Amino acid sequence: MHPNFLARAIDRIDSVNQADPNSFEGEPLAMVQGRRAHEWVLTLTPKAGPELQIAARAHHLRRWDLNREDYPEGRDGYLRWRRDQKKAHAKLLTSMLKEDGIASRHILRAVEIVQKKGLGSDSEVQVFEDAVCLTFIETQFLSTADKLDDDEKMVDVVTKTLAKMSPAGIAAAGRIELDPRSDDIVQRAAAQLD
Repeated sequence: MHPNFLARAIDRIDSVNQADPNSFEGEPLAMVQGRRAHEWVLTLTPKAGPELQIAARAHHLRRWDLNREDYPEGRDGYLRWRRDQKKAHAKLLTSMLKEDGIASRHILRAVEIVQKKGLGSDSEVQVFEDAVCLTFIETQFLSTADKLDDDEKMVDVVTKTLAKMSPAGIAAAGRIELDPRSDDIVQRAAAQLD
């Protein structure tokens, strides 16, 4: 049984993410993404610690505040937007958890995971990355493919996504049911990793 702060943190994160003006299947997008990433963490690591679970739930905390369109086009603009998002998520998560009286050690660890510190060497951060990537496939794959309007570019996006994932994460991605176009893109991306 995890400490009672986990349930408090999840409730708080969900209440904030309910304000997302973007939706997925009729629900606020950030709330759905937090819930799905949390579920993926527990699928990949059933005994996940509370900090990892909180980080997964908060991985898109008020993401809508920073619009991708407000940054330059291209890879540099995208990477700057992503860095700013991580900082914003970490800052807000820290503030929220402090207000709820959660111990500093739990806050620091959850924030480290949200910021992906130690990716490549920290097993919890890798599970977080896998969960976030799997959530992307489930909730934003088609909208991203439609936005790019170029399946070759989407194959490149998916190849880069799969390259960040562990073998367990990639295997889980292979079990996600996709429409024929999406499945073809994923298969072509996976073939590029071999």
